[in-house]
Amino acid sequence: MEIILSGMASSMTGGLAFWLQLPGGSGLLGLAPLLFIFAIFYFLLIMPQQRKQKKWQAMLSALKNHHRIVTSGGLSGTIISLKDDAIILRVPPDNLKLEISRASVVSVTTAEEGK
Repeated sequence: MEIILSGMASSMTGGLAFWLQLPGGSGLLGLAPLLFIFAIFYFLLIMPQQRKQKKWQAMLSALKNHHRIVTSGGLSGTIISLKDDAIILRVPPDNLKLEISRASVVSVTTAEEGK
């Protein structure tokens, strides 16, 4: 009993250090590292991915006839016509017409840039 009381007396003089050592008294201080880690993940992973997604959506909405595109499968060709969720693509050397999904478009170049 004497050890406990002497510990409490010495800790009362410590003030803030006493409260920081209590397991139940440091709720906000215990959450600080988790909040810091979440902030790092947000700024390093989530935010750049959202920017990339918005840029990709803008690219897909700006697709027009005669743009040269490359698909995720590696096909390269010229857009002949556009549908809601599909693109008809002319692929050289035999001028094959292929219907592909808009989501498979990776990059776009205009006809002037391709020449």
